[in-house]
Amino acid sequence: MSVPTSLSSPRSGPTSDESGDGLTDFDGAGEILRAWGNGLRPDPDLTVSEWADRHRMLSGRASAEPGRYRTVRTPYMREIMDRLSPGDPTQRIVFMKAAQVGATEAGNNWIGFAIHQAPGPMLAVQPTVDLAKRNSRQRIDPLIDESPELRERVKPARSRDAGNTMLSKEFAGGILIMTGANSAVGLRSTPARYIFLDEVDAYPASADEEGDPVTLAEARSLTFAHRRKVFLVSTPTIRGLSRIEREYEASDQRRFFVPCPHCGAMQWLKFDRLRWQKGRPEAAEYHCEGCDAAIAEHHKTAMLEGGEWRATAVAADPTTVGYHLSALYSPIGWLSWERIVRAWDAAQGSDEAIKAFRNTTLGETWVETGEAPDWQRLADQRETWDGGTVPERGLFLTAGADVQKDRIEVDVWAWGRGLESWLIGHLVIEGGPGDPACWQQLSNFLGQTWAHVSGQKMTIAKLAIDTGYETSAVYAWSRQVGFAQVAPVKGVEGFNRSSPVTGPTYVDATIAGKRLRRGARLWTVATSTFKTETYRYLRQARPTREDIEAGQPCPPGTIHLPSWADGEWLKQFTAEQLVTVATRRGFARLEWQKLRERNEALDCRVYARAAAWIAGADRWSDAKWQELERQLVVDTGTSAQDAALIAPSMPSARRRTVRSSYMG
Repeated sequence: MSVPTSLSSPRSGPTSDESGDGLTDFDGAGEILRAWGNGLRPDPDLTVSEWADRHRMLSGRASAEPGRYRTVRTPYMREIMDRLSPGDPTQRIVFMKAAQVGATEAGNNWIGFAIHQAPGPMLAVQPTVDLAKRNSRQRIDPLIDESPELRERVKPARSRDAGNTMLSKEFAGGILIMTGANSAVGLRSTPARYIFLDEVDAYPASADEEGDPVTLAEARSLTFAHRRKVFLVSTPTIRGLSRIEREYEASDQRRFFVPCPHCGAMQWLKFDRLRWQKGRPEAAEYHCEGCDAAIAEHHKTAMLEGGEWRATAVAADPTTVGYHLSALYSPIGWLSWERIVRAWDAAQGSDEAIKAFRNTTLGETWVETGEAPDWQRLADQRETWDGGTVPERGLFLTAGADVQKDRIEVDVWAWGRGLESWLIGHLVIEGGPGDPACWQQLSNFLGQTWAHVSGQKMTIAKLAIDTGYETSAVYAWSRQVGFAQVAPVKGVEGFNRSSPVTGPTYVDATIAGKRLRRGARLWTVATSTFKTETYRYLRQARPTREDIEAGQPCPPGTIHLPSWADGEWLKQFTAEQLVTVATRRGFARLEWQKLRERNEALDCRVYARAAAWIAGADRWSDAKWQELERQLVVDTGTSAQDAALIAPSMPSARRRTVRSSYMG
C-alpha cells in the first residue's frame, strides 16, 4: 500500500490546512490520518544507540555530564540498547546491574527512539506511583525538552486536550503511560508494545493484591507477539527473593569480557581480582586472570572500547537475553576503583553495609542466613545486671506485646546507640483478650518505671501490640490508652529493608459494639526483616561476658540477655528458621518457619523492634543520641513521667527524659 508523502511526518499544531497537504484537520481527522499513515511505515533501520548518538541531549537537570549523549562513554550499553531496536528479534532484555552504570539513561534513549522512530504504546513502570511522577519530572520531561525531534512530536503540556500530563505523554502513533508497580489499575490500563520495568526488585510482591506486577505488566504486550519489547532492569537485593536475579538466571547470562592491556586475554571483571595494600586504596589495581599482571585504572577506557558481551549459559527462552554488570566497569570519572575499595573497607563489621555494597556496587544478591542460633549458646552468654534496672548504654525503652487466647505476653527492651539492646522485663498477663482485668493490668504496665543506673526513672516510650488475634479488642484498648504510647501493629511476611514498618493507616474499629470509621491507627510490619536482623545480631562476634561486664564496647546491634532469661524463653527466642521454599509457579522464595510451636519471645522482640523504628531510632542523628545520653547522666529527681510533658518546650539544657512524647 502506498502512503501519501504528506502523511509520513507526524505533527501537532493548528487545525487548518496550512501544511498544504490537502487535508483539513476537522475535529482532529487530519491528525488521525497522519498517525494512521505513520503506523503503516516499516520500522526504521536505525538502532537505539545510533539514534541516541544523533539526537539525544542530556539536560543539566538530569545528568552529571550534560550535552550530547555519547554511547562510547559507556560502550557496554551499546548492545543492550540495540537489542531494544525493532530490527532485533529479541523480545525480552534483562539487565541485572550495579547502581549508576547508565541503565536508566539507556532506557530513556529507548523511550526517545520509540517516540521519534517507531511509535507505539509504551508502558514505563517504577516501583511506586510517586516514583513514577518523580521520574517523569526529573527524567522524561528533560528528555523531551532537550531534544527538538521529541518536542515537536509530544503534545505541549498546556494543550487543551491534555495529551501531555504528569503520567502520560501522547505523540503521533502512540502514547507513553507511566505508573507504579503498586497500582494494578495502571498496570492493566492499556495494551503496550514496549514495556520498561525499572528497578523491579523494589516492586511489591503484589499490585493491590491482584498479582505479581511484572506478570501483570508483561501481559499488556502479549497481543503484539514477536513485535513486543520488554526491558527489565534492576539492582538486585536478596538471594531467593530477587526478581532480576531470577530473570537473569533464566537467560543466557551474558558478561562483558574486556581485553588485558598486557596479554590480551579476554575476561569479565571480578571483585576478588582487585588488589590493594591495606590502608592504601588509592593503589588499587586489577590483576589479569591470564598473566596476573597489574592493570592500572587508566587502561579501563581502552579495555571498555575493546569489550564484548558473551553468553555464559543457554537461555530457557531463546527470545530472552540477560546481562550482568558491576561498577568495576564504571567509566573513568564516575565510580573509581579507589572509591570502590574505600567503600568496601568502610563496610567491614556491618552486615547491612556489606549487603548494600554487594547489591549496589557489585550488582550481586545478598545471601540471608536465617539459621536459628542454638539456645544453649545464648544461655552461656547471659549476663548479670541488677534486676529491673537499665544498663548505662540503654537510652530508651520499648515493649512488644503478643496477644494469645488465654494470655498476653510482653517483653521490654532497652535500646542504645547502634541498636544495641538489653532484655529488661518479661510479663505474662493471664486471662486473654476477653478478660477486662487482663487489659487493665496491661494499662497499669504502661505506667511502670524502670531505674536507669544513673538514677533516672524510665517508662516505656512505645509499646507495639499485635492485632492478629481478637483485633477489635486490641483496637478498643489501644484507643482507650491512646496512640501516643501504643502502636497497634499487623505483621506481614516478607522483607522490606528500606521501610520495614509502614503507616500508620487509619482503619475502622468496632468499639463497644459500635463501628467507628478511622477508629484506630495501624502500623504494618515486615516481620521477616526484623527476624533476620535479630538472628544476625545474635550470631555476630562479641566480647566475652566478663569483658562486657567490665565495660568493653560491643559491636552495633549486640543483644544482651539477662541471667533470669530461662530455657523456655530462650527456646521461644530461637524458635524459627529461614528456609527457601518453592511457590506454585516454581519460583523460590524465603519463608520463616517454626522449629517448635511456641515463639512468643521472638514475636515480642519483633514488635518491640518495630516500636523502636516507629519512635525514630533508626533515623536519629548523633545529636539526638547525645541528648539522650546527657539526660541520663544527671539525676535531677524529676520523674520521666513528669519530665516528658515539659521536655519539648524547655530549653535543651533542662530536659531530663527519654519518654515517647520527646522522641516523637
